[in-house]
Amino acid sequence: MRVLVTGGAGFVGSHVCQRLLQEAHDICVVDNLSDFYSPALKKANLELLKTIGSFRCHVENICDQKAVWDIFRLSRPDAVIHLAGLAGVRPSIEQPLLYRDTNVGGTAVLLEACREFEVNKFVLASSSSVYGAGKRAPFREDDEDLAPISPYAETKLEAEQLCRTYSRLHALNVVCVRLFTVYGPRQRPDLAIHRFTDLIVHDRPIPVFGDGSTSRDYTYVDDAVYGIVAALRHDSRFDIFNLGTCRPIRLDELIRTIESTLGKEAEIHRLSHQAGDVPSTWADISKATKLLAYHPTTSLKVGVRRFVDWYHSATGAGPLPSASGSVA
Repeated sequence: MRVLVTGGAGFVGSHVCQRLLQEAHDICVVDNLSDFYSPALKKANLELLKTIGSFRCHVENICDQKAVWDIFRLSRPDAVIHLAGLAGVRPSIEQPLLYRDTNVGGTAVLLEACREFEVNKFVLASSSSVYGAGKRAPFREDDEDLAPISPYAETKLEAEQLCRTYSRLHALNVVCVRLFTVYGPRQRPDLAIHRFTDLIVHDRPIPVFGDGSTSRDYTYVDDAVYGIVAALRHDSRFDIFNLGTCRPIRLDELIRTIESTLGKEAEIHRLSHQAGDVPSTWADISKATKLLAYHPTTSLKVGVRRFVDWYHSATGAGPLPSASGSVA
């Protein structure tokens, strides 16, 4: 299959491309290598992918319709996996118009390209944030009481609705996957597990918003990638799937897991609750289990250990304690 992957140089995107190359698909990466975090990290991801297989890469912005048209004309994809966009709840509060232009406008450009070049399949990476501060947990795909509480979350929900519209109007087969806090090797440095690990290793305090009782459904990247690739194969005109673990982890438990893995205690810097942050995320994955054969297998303890192993290898941060190491 010829698959065009937007955001393919990023954290989740590079893992998806790795899986597709291993399965001998013909892939085309579109990524603008933005400076939201270091472009050098994304370039390193692309270099790693080159050791697995050959692929085409275009450094372009998905909002540039002419560039996107030219890429589709050249690559003639059978399917698109759309992972590109602006991430982060807090930055979206500061730049809501930019987030809407990129996450909604960029999705519209890609959907129009799919219509123009008769692409059959479109997979959208959405987010657990669309549920907002939902009253019912765990979160189900058929929940109608969606209440996004940040511009980022709102743009993801708008992108989903745009996908639904194109599916109805133009017979495009679309699957939206709502990702729940993906982590693992090559994770973005601004995300909690990466940031906390780096701060603890360097003896710096870690910022904790609230009392540590907030919780997230942390999903190891290999499990998320399995779900995304399964969504690519799913036969449906339009569908939505949660990709999580159905096991929310409290923030204080996450910190203890990282401390235990590092064999080092964290210095906590308590801060007030942040606007736009939801108190909890919790995925009902029964639909994905039934229709995508999605069975996440990586526990938080194992996943954090794998991340920390990668972190030490990537940064040369010194020897890692044995697996039984713990904080006194």
